[in-house]
This record gives sequence, C-alpha cells and structure tokens, in this order.
Amino acid sequence: MRLVVLGGSAACPNPGQGCSGYLLLEDNAALLLDCGPGTLPELLQHVSMDALDAVIITHLHQDHVLDLVPLRYGLKYAPGLKRRRLSVWLPPGGRRYLDELARVVSLGSEPRSDDFFTETFEIQEYDPERPLQVRLWRIFFHPTRHWVPCWAFRIEGLQSSIAYLADTGWDNSLIQFAQDVDLLIVEATLPPDTENGAREGHLDAEEAGRLAALAGARQVLLTHYWATPDVPTKVVRATRHFGGHVDLARPGLTIDVDERRDQ
Repeated sequence: MRLVVLGGSAACPNPGQGCSGYLLLEDNAALLLDCGPGTLPELLQHVSMDALDAVIITHLHQDHVLDLVPLRYGLKYAPGLKRRRLSVWLPPGGRRYLDELARVVSLGSEPRSDDFFTETFEIQEYDPERPLQVRLWRIFFHPTRHWVPCWAFRIEGLQSSIAYLADTGWDNSLIQFAQDVDLLIVEATLPPDTENGAREGHLDAEEAGRLAALAGARQVLLTHYWATPDVPTKVVRATRHFGGHVDLARPGLTIDVDERRDQ
C-alpha cells in the first residue's frame, strides 16, 4: 500500500500546495481520499483519470471537495479517455450538496444542471454505520468532532491499514478507532496558543502526536496546516509525544506503508 500526498493545506491553499487530497495505491487499484482545491494537477502527475477507481469524501467543506468540479470537466472533455464515469462516494447529504453546487457552476456554460455531475460521476452516499468495500479496501467510518458532519476513515488493505481522521477536534473515541494502524493521517491546523473555541473542530501538532501515541500508530502524517512561520516546528512538537516516524504533508510525498511497516 502506498499513499501519495496531493495537498495538505488547511482551508485555503498554501503556496505551491493544494488543500486536502490523498491518493491511495495498492495492487493496481487507485482511490482518491478527498478532492480539495488545487489537488487535481498533482493527482495527474501520478495517475490518469482513467486509472482512478473511486473518490471518497470525508465531509462537505469546500477545502475537501471543490476539485470535483474540474475533475468533472476533465472526464467530460479531455481527449483520449477510455472511461467517462467515475464512482464518487459522498457522506450523507452529499447528493444535495452537489445538486446545489451544480446550479452555480453550470450557469452560462451548460444547458442544464440536473445531470451536471451525474453524467461523469456515479454518485453514491455511504452509510457510516456500515463498512464500505471499494476494490480491495474495506473502509470503516467514525464521526469526528467538527462543525459539520465529518467522517474519519479507517482503510484496511491487503497487508496494512491507514486511518485518515479528516478535520477534528480532540475526541477520545478516535484513539480506539485508529488503534494500531500502520499510518495515521492527522491534522495539525492550530498553533498551540489557540483559544478554546477553535479547538472544537481542529487539533494542534502536539495533540496530533499525543493522539497517535495513544492509538499506537506506527507512523504519522501531519496535514491540514497553514503556511505560517511555525510550520518547521510542527513535526518537532508532534514528536514530543509520539516516538515514531512523523512526516509533514507536501505535494508528491509518497509513503510506502508496507515497507515502513517491516522496518
């Protein structure tokens, strides 16, 4: 199992880096986790649109979904594609969200909005109470602590496992959900002196490291951060609590989960 970072910025793209997006590869299967603005150009550096098996979205904030729009245009108009429809899994309420988005982005460029996304996407809403099978991966869901309904993913592959906690404040139940994963993708949005109100929906780097240690994760990817002067210290702060390997998300970073697992 390999994970390729497409973007790890917070609500707005950082210089040279898009928002949330991660490409999961294993045994000739390809799954896109979130599709935030600025991630599609990096995705196409690694796989073609034809090669994608599915997209799955954690929640309906714009920094996790907006590149579904250019992906739709690529699937419809790009020359040479063998396939024009792609499976897209959304959280509950996702169909309505895309319907509303289509009414806006199709104005003046498309004759109708009711099939704007459905002509290129096979849209389905996952049931967070039930595991989802996508190709060889079994995906489990857990609610996070955020301002809109948001779902963490635990993805079990052929040999290893990944937990992607999406956007979340501190939640003890996520520790068990991510227990013993080979790779934990966890946000580090906040500076350590952030007031309590913002902590309802986000973590800082030290909290991310502490959560990873309590979960017994083998390695950590810090993500969802702002391009502030303290970025280089985020890994340092995370490793105060977590003794394993910590990476900071950057476009093109590739983590061979199975290889690191054997070390």
